[in-house]
Amino acid sequence: MAEAHQAVAFQFTVTPDGVDFRLSREALRHIYLSGINSWKKRLIRLKNGILRGVYPGSPTSWLVVVMATVGSNYCKVDISMGLVHSIQRCLPVRYGHYGSHQTQTLVSMVLFSTGVWAAGIFLFRQTLKLLLSYHGWMFEMHGKTSHATKIWAVCVRLLSSRRPMLYSFQTSLPKLPVPSVPATVQRYLDSVRPLLDDDEFYRMETLAREFQDKTAPRLQKYLVLKSWWATNYVSDWWEEYVYLRGRSPLMVNSNYYAMDFIHIKNTNVQAARLGNAVHAMIMYRRKLDREEIRPVMALGMVPMCSYQMERMFNTTRIPGKETDVLQHLAESRHVAVYHKGRFFKVWLYEGSRLLKPRDLELQFQRILDDSSPPQPGEEKLAALTAGGRVEWAEARRTFFSSGKNKIALDAIERAAFFVALDEESRCYNPDDEASLSLYGKALLHGNCYNRWFDKSFTLVSFKNGLLGLNTEHSWADAPIIGHLWEFVLGTDTFHLGYTETGHCVGEPNKMLTPPQRLQWNIPEQCWAAIENSYQVAKALADDVELYCFQFLPFGKGLIKKCRTSPDAFVQIALQLAHFRDKGKFCLTYEASMTRMFREGRTETVRSCTSESTAFVKAMMKGSYREDLQELFRKASEKHQNMYRLAMTGAGIDRHLFCLYIVSKYLGVSSPFLAEVLSEPWSLSTSQIPQFQIRMFDPNQYPNHLGAGGGFGPVADDGYGVSYMIAGENTMFFHVSSKFSSSETNAQRFGNHIRQALLDIADLFKVPKTNS
Repeated sequence: MAEAHQAVAFQFTVTPDGVDFRLSREALRHIYLSGINSWKKRLIRLKNGILRGVYPGSPTSWLVVVMATVGSNYCKVDISMGLVHSIQRCLPVRYGHYGSHQTQTLVSMVLFSTGVWAAGIFLFRQTLKLLLSYHGWMFEMHGKTSHATKIWAVCVRLLSSRRPMLYSFQTSLPKLPVPSVPATVQRYLDSVRPLLDDDEFYRMETLAREFQDKTAPRLQKYLVLKSWWATNYVSDWWEEYVYLRGRSPLMVNSNYYAMDFIHIKNTNVQAARLGNAVHAMIMYRRKLDREEIRPVMALGMVPMCSYQMERMFNTTRIPGKETDVLQHLAESRHVAVYHKGRFFKVWLYEGSRLLKPRDLELQFQRILDDSSPPQPGEEKLAALTAGGRVEWAEARRTFFSSGKNKIALDAIERAAFFVALDEESRCYNPDDEASLSLYGKALLHGNCYNRWFDKSFTLVSFKNGLLGLNTEHSWADAPIIGHLWEFVLGTDTFHLGYTETGHCVGEPNKMLTPPQRLQWNIPEQCWAAIENSYQVAKALADDVELYCFQFLPFGKGLIKKCRTSPDAFVQIALQLAHFRDKGKFCLTYEASMTRMFREGRTETVRSCTSESTAFVKAMMKGSYREDLQELFRKASEKHQNMYRLAMTGAGIDRHLFCLYIVSKYLGVSSPFLAEVLSEPWSLSTSQIPQFQIRMFDPNQYPNHLGAGGGFGPVADDGYGVSYMIAGENTMFFHVSSKFSSSETNAQRFGNHIRQALLDIADLFKVPKTNS
């Protein structure tokens, strides 16, 4: 493989006459083209900044206003009502000496027009922000839209009809509101009532009322002040204290995974599949840089916040002793690759030109064909990112702060993303139930040293061409990486394609400089740190039980016939399954989004409610069908209302979390907040979105289904459940738990979920088949 000196632009030798420099014209040409490309990107960002800054206005609309003002003046009509003449009198004196009267008038009219144009944009934005602050539409019954909502919808469509760029709506999004303390406390008490007996509830209610009356008013004032000053009163603290200050391993505890299409296979050639996927990712990054991606819109007209996309590429989590830091670069022109214990650097560009998929296939194939052994300490190096954060921070400072190790580590941390070339094959075989679970475990933790868990995401490539992602959580939530993944899978399948032999389309450029092998000088003392981190990670990975399955009897099509939302249906089924599994109810976490607000991320929906527990108890008792149907509808309506409240900024947990942070800053002790924040989430759930981008028609291509993704259990004696309602006729579930807990069994719980779904469907006479 190529050594580092192959990439430099000049060489020199020392002779008796002095130093003889030999310049490489080809290398200098590439450097020149790279510089041109960099300046082009700067100009594009400048242009996008201007266009975004004046949205929904445009340079054309400014010109129209100027022409209208000048035209009215020509027709002897003063539409400025004297303002043009006032501006003219305020112009610097020099215009009186060196400029004609016509020039002064023209300058005054341009200034007046610009002011009118800017005022119009400001008015449009404030009006749009006011309209987007209305969430009444979310609480209206389907098919029963009020006149107010209809008028609101027309106004929103009018103000956002011009084709927006990715970040065009950012400044028009409303801020996340701070709920009132009494409302949050009451919702909290309602959420824990089904989990506590009368004595426990009375004790908690006493703590809550004492907090509400004595401690909370002072904390709330500081929080309201922050909400006025900051863009979002939650997101920065959530990122710092929930993610970056966590000292436990990222692997399993924080990172999550995403799966490939599982029913189709475009090629068995590993390097070819990877060539297409990497090319598609850089195409997406180019669209992201140019803001050519359309914002995600609820109902096709309500914009979602896009700020999390900014750090999708060129981002690494840097470990620290007390807190980590997210390092984000404006540009990166390479990816870091791991294969058989070796690290490589693969350039994505030749000069200013993005490498074609066939060229990338050639580069990855060169790595696969390389038989050189790992350097001492290199093979398990990435285990440092899988172990404890403090240990990794100390090792990084001690062994990777200078010399070869720093250069090589920089190549990984400054890469666009990380690529793992695995030696084993993975696939989903419907006849082998364990195959999907093994695929999930390979993505969740691999062998504990073949993923760089600090990178924003690792693209995993299996030997048979199957792909997957392992994603670091602090920079963004699952829908963001899902947006990228949908684009990549759609582009790979429907736009790039393959030859009949399974290779990328086109002819490779065999003159490309081969991938660069990263050079390390890892001392024996570091070997011990690597091994310790590996043992910690291996123990964690071995303790994870993951059960993934496809639920075939029905999907959202038949659920909607039950006149309920698919999400509420599944959540109530999870409550029934959990009670059958453990014989008790538990605190349940469901992630919802708050992206209708600027820089919004997530909020918690507490899915275990008095209504859902009443339904479960009635199911266990064997009540009449009509009674069960009524209890189910009440539970479903309660869940949907809670989900809407969470999405509209009236949740429970983010508000209490921020009040807790304020109390720590002020040195105020609150037994209520301390107890709330220490309650374990024994059942943590999340729904995975799909079809955020309409890359293809799912009805026309029903087998083009990804299986979603999953995450590790949040509590040692609890379950993690990720699910994707994949279409009209199927769903996927990813259930995780720990072998070390005698209370949990992922496969047992998965079977309970299956049966609960079927039993609830049977209440509404939904046909069922064998799962």
